[in-house]
Amino acid sequence: MVYSASAVWADYKFDDSFFFAKRQMLFAGVGIIAMFFIMNVDYWTWRTWAKVLVIICFVLLILVLIPGIGNVRNGSRSWIGVGAFSVQPSEFMKLAMIAFLAKFLSENQKAITSFKNGLVPSLGLVFVAFGLIMLQPDLGTGTVMVGTSVVMIFIAGARISHFAGLGLLAVAGFVGLIISAPYRMKRITSFLDPWQDPLGSGFQMIQSLYAIGPGGLFGLGLGQSRQKFFYLPEPQTDFIFAILAEELGFIGGSFILLLFSLLLWRGIRIALGAPDLFGTFLATGIIAMIAIQVMINIGVVTGLMPVTGITLPFLSYGGSSLTLMLMAVGVLLNISRHSRY
Repeated sequence: MVYSASAVWADYKFDDSFFFAKRQMLFAGVGIIAMFFIMNVDYWTWRTWAKVLVIICFVLLILVLIPGIGNVRNGSRSWIGVGAFSVQPSEFMKLAMIAFLAKFLSENQKAITSFKNGLVPSLGLVFVAFGLIMLQPDLGTGTVMVGTSVVMIFIAGARISHFAGLGLLAVAGFVGLIISAPYRMKRITSFLDPWQDPLGSGFQMIQSLYAIGPGGLFGLGLGQSRQKFFYLPEPQTDFIFAILAEELGFIGGSFILLLFSLLLWRGIRIALGAPDLFGTFLATGIIAMIAIQVMINIGVVTGLMPVTGITLPFLSYGGSSLTLMLMAVGVLLNISRHSRY
């Protein structure tokens, strides 16, 4: 799908229709090797190294903000160049934060019902990381990290009344972030009615719907997308599901959703069957991260949510995202080896 979605753009920009596909294959190879390696590493190792991993990711989040170190793409300084490739520290912070929270929550589960001793310390570090990510800015990745953390803390036994109070503050802060950046406000208004500005803020959503609609039940055929001919911007990344639906139709799109549903179900089974609280929270965080990204990405592509820069796990082009997701699956596979189910 990365090749089909990107071939036209890659041939025009790099004179190589396989440019993105070759790089994605390389990332997939690295990710699969990392997955098999991590699958054979006891998941308790993540508990030992959780603090170190979070500190390293915090350092990278600070470095990426420094001009000359961080690279700017599409208005966000989110990448650090490593040779011919780039690494996105915020992606790896998501997994590091999951490991850290799993350690904290498993060691302080009784305290999580306390607002001062449980909820504030656990969410405090999350919002510091969110603040650094927003300085890039990258609202999509920050939202996934915060959402995943909230799911983990809720599963650990935090009180709903505490969440309700923090939820009001979060909504106020979210509104403030939207108002502070005009382009975010345009995304909200274009989400409500993209045809108000069809050549501006509503362009991506309209072109995405133009891809999904003609796909019908069985699609136009693999490789036969029309929207990838410079209508839908960079279709190999955030909007790859639109190209998939155009080429493979409702059947193809539904099959992908079925695969994600099976992965979610297996992840929940692994979390429920983990032999200890750390394994339960670690598996819960990983599967919540994947589920939240899938819901947001497909919600955006189908016009149910405002446009955000969230990739579709395992399908969208992106080395950091693909490698991280495969590493996370490796952790899940190791937990499943010890699972009671």
